[in-house]
Amino acid sequence: MKTLKKIALGLTISALMTTGAQAEAISDGVVKIGVLGDMGGVYADICGPGCVTAAQMAVEDFGGTVLGKPIELISADDQNKPDIGSAKVRQWIEDQQVDTVTGLVASSVTGAVTKVLTDNKKIALIGASASHAFTTKACSPYNAHWTYNVVALANGTVKPMVDAGKKKWFFITADYAFGHALEGVASKVITSNGGEVVGAVRAPLGTTDFSSYVLQAQASGADVVALANAGSDFINALKTSAEFGLTENMDVAGLLVFTQSALALDPNIAGGMKLTTGFYWDLDDDTRAWSKRFKARHGGIPSMAHAGVYSATMHYLNSIKAAGTDNSDAVMAQMKANKPDDFFARNAHLRNDGRMVHDMYQMRIKKASERKSDEDLFVVENIVPGDQAFGPMLAQCDFK
Repeated sequence: MKTLKKIALGLTISALMTTGAQAEAISDGVVKIGVLGDMGGVYADICGPGCVTAAQMAVEDFGGTVLGKPIELISADDQNKPDIGSAKVRQWIEDQQVDTVTGLVASSVTGAVTKVLTDNKKIALIGASASHAFTTKACSPYNAHWTYNVVALANGTVKPMVDAGKKKWFFITADYAFGHALEGVASKVITSNGGEVVGAVRAPLGTTDFSSYVLQAQASGADVVALANAGSDFINALKTSAEFGLTENMDVAGLLVFTQSALALDPNIAGGMKLTTGFYWDLDDDTRAWSKRFKARHGGIPSMAHAGVYSATMHYLNSIKAAGTDNSDAVMAQMKANKPDDFFARNAHLRNDGRMVHDMYQMRIKKASERKSDEDLFVVENIVPGDQAFGPMLAQCDFK
């Protein structure tokens, strides 16, 4: 009888310990996700309010709770300024116990923010930044770089054009971390494949008058003028190129073209341009179904950043469930152990360096005569497997 009592007492203690462990599995009793983006500047259409919508959709589709605890979402405008972004994230961690941050569009902001997150052992779900630094010189065991990067863009867009005989290149580049990284990687692709960079100019973020830069490009004798910028900078640069007649004599390559940018451009100007992207709303039934829901919520078709933020947020929540805790080390281990598989992440896995490797798509912008509607933007010309698009992992960033 005493033995039975001891067994019963042991089971009771074990049950109490298990209940206590479950209660402590979620720190502070809530999983809190911060969405940081550009809410009103040059990248607002790419990853501002739309990234908040995408993350909220992921939370709702997951069910609103994980391990019996609520999931909360907060957001802020970083104004594309590293000091503002890093200060906001520091305040989120210290005062609001944020567990992870997603969105993250301007690479300069992301660079500052990921330092804060790493110092506090919090995961960065990088949804919209292009620089490859976050899985190379600034790699971290807490970075998950999800949607695309400059390496994939250059491999997808630049190499085929050089191989086709477009050997001389001139860059109009956004003058900050993202533009510098994109120009640098694209230049290596050009020269390693027998091409030549004949010149480059750098334009400040938010430039509205690109006339002097376009004139320098025209005088360069290049076969291709590469626009190493994005958002409204890309739109203004391409419009100015057309106004000055540059597009009649030279090819223009958009190295980072989002659907919102293509929508804003006259197809007579943008039609025929080649680009590389990680997502297109009209790719297949799965992308169309999710995009229809996003459009109903947000009022416009999604960018690859919106789709990437949804996918990363969903994988993060699934990984908390699998780990049984929101501890960042345990969650990241699950994120790398289990392959993401959704309408965005095709043939995908999260490498040990934090690079989410997945299929990328070589696209062509449709001409006016090809379009069935205003949102009928791209033709898929080729699918690039992730291992070819993103390049190899560096040994020093192999966080096992």
